[in-house]
Amino acid sequence: MIPPNSSLVKYDNPVLVSRNTEKKTPKSRPLKVNSTSPQPGSGPVPTPPGKKLPPVDAKNNQQTDEILNSILPPREWTENGQLWVQQVSSTPATRLDVVNQQEELDRRLQQRQARETGICPVRRELYSQCFDELIRQVTINCAERGLLLLRVRDEIRMTIAAYQTLYESSVAFGMRKALQAEQGKADMEKKIAELEQDKRDLERQVNELKARCEQIEKRAAELRQVEEKKHSEELQFLKRTNAQLKNQLEGIIAPNKK
Repeated sequence: MIPPNSSLVKYDNPVLVSRNTEKKTPKSRPLKVNSTSPQPGSGPVPTPPGKKLPPVDAKNNQQTDEILNSILPPREWTENGQLWVQQVSSTPATRLDVVNQQEELDRRLQQRQARETGICPVRRELYSQCFDELIRQVTINCAERGLLLLRVRDEIRMTIAAYQTLYESSVAFGMRKALQAEQGKADMEKKIAELEQDKRDLERQVNELKARCEQIEKRAAELRQVEEKKHSEELQFLKRTNAQLKNQLEGIIAPNKK
């Protein structure tokens, strides 16, 4: 028989359970226990002659076993086609058992190299098993107190699950934002490169236009100088012509006066 993974929770000895492959009605029991030892609640145990057993409340014991099985379900595993079931122990724990459990917890924490601080799945698993064992011990002595601790355990687990979901959501949100930022960064870098290229093109166009403007201004200055020179020559020519005509006119008018 291959035992299941060890746990800090105390269990009874495994019991072999055989599967009945015959066709059953929906109300029939799916499993049949093969065990030579009498099971709890299977029938009265004969009392040896001359001895008296202490009074035991069988109904309370059965109710406690049911509560224990509901809080800590039996473990099941298969070996060679056979199903083995191991139920949680209903034996009360002594003070020595608690001390041994504490030492076993410390030993397993050191053996599995659990982290002392921060998030550690190994440390969480071992402390969860230790808490389940404490619930088992308390439930045997007081079922109501055990059920109350069960509520506390479930609330803690729901809180941890909620924090874990929140953490995973925040990590996914952060990764999504990081990818968006990377994509946005690439887009911005591409846009910056395009704008820089446009700037260089505009600067080239400005330089070309400045060169054309200088050429036009130079050509206009040259044309203006030519026109001014031509105008000056024409003016001088007209002045000379005017002077000649004036002299001719004076020469014509002077003899007539005599």
